[in-house]
Amino acid sequence: MKVLSGEYSSEFGHFDNEYWGNLMETFQDANIYQTHPYDTIRYGRSGVIHMILKQKETIVAAAQARVLRLPGTKIGIAYLRWGPMWRLKDNQDETEVFRQALRALRNEFSHRRGLVLQIYPLAYRDCDAELNIILQEEGYKYQDNSKTDRTLIRDLTPSLDELRVTLDQKWRNCLNRGERNGLELVSGEEESFFEEFEKIYEEMVNRKTLVELNDITHLKRVQKDLPEGHKLKIILARLDGKTCAGAIFSMIGKTGVYLVGATSDIGMKTNGSYLVQWEFMKWLKGNGFLYYDLNGINPQANPGTYKFKRGLAGKNGRDVEFLGKYQVADNRLGKFAINCGEKIIFGYRRLVRTKRYMQHALINNS
Repeated sequence: MKVLSGEYSSEFGHFDNEYWGNLMETFQDANIYQTHPYDTIRYGRSGVIHMILKQKETIVAAAQARVLRLPGTKIGIAYLRWGPMWRLKDNQDETEVFRQALRALRNEFSHRRGLVLQIYPLAYRDCDAELNIILQEEGYKYQDNSKTDRTLIRDLTPSLDELRVTLDQKWRNCLNRGERNGLELVSGEEESFFEEFEKIYEEMVNRKTLVELNDITHLKRVQKDLPEGHKLKIILARLDGKTCAGAIFSMIGKTGVYLVGATSDIGMKTNGSYLVQWEFMKWLKGNGFLYYDLNGINPQANPGTYKFKRGLAGKNGRDVEFLGKYQVADNRLGKFAINCGEKIIFGYRRLVRTKRYMQHALINNS
């Protein structure tokens, strides 16, 4: 076990929603997956553990982990998605803070509690190579079996006119046509907006015979407990009063994130999704956000969505790869049990996806 450097100290426990929300406001890399309700809604208060790292008396890093244990045992896994948060607003990045946060997390979860610890940091291969080195030096091993995720990030520092000009030409043409179609744009945080969105989302899933990947019900429940300032934003496009396109977005830290979008059959002909995206980009720009994360691309598996996002990212959008998932396990028995359990869980999820796909196929062919 490596001890923290002399000026650093850590604290673990469960902090309430208000405290955690206020704390997240101090971090540039705060995000929806580290919010209090995102995990507590699904795993309960007992399934979530928070960490704060102090340098002397100042909190310099924080993390929220979900903890799952095999029934009747102390064997389990602690997982952080897009954590720890360590990039303070209005401060230069101090990678030593990242190192000390990793060390504190390993000491608590892997050494003291005997859990397998998995971390999926909010970091990218092209600009965060140093973090990969630190992870390995602190005993975390890259999981070769995890897929390498990619996303597109749009820099919002240019002027609004420049942002529009640097859209892909075909994408901008579709936006121009959409603006001539007489669509009404509305936005809000209320449950009624989720309900409107759900209708066209289900229509899209059935039309494309998709396996439903986005849990809208979970996002709706999370929304109720998110503090003001962290609420999800829903933007809808309506034609003659009927919703035809929409999307759900998150805005925390310095980055806006596109979570999920949908179009109705009518929306496919109106280019409403182009207006929705441009409206959100304008909102981000007007409210001081620095980046827009289009939240995942897969050119092979989903070429249509990739083409849409690539056009939105435009000339100044960056195609980046995440560092990926890292794991540390100082309890060998726990590591073996978790690895076996993950294979079972993966197989179960694959069966569920196959069942959903067959159900949608039956609906569309009936």
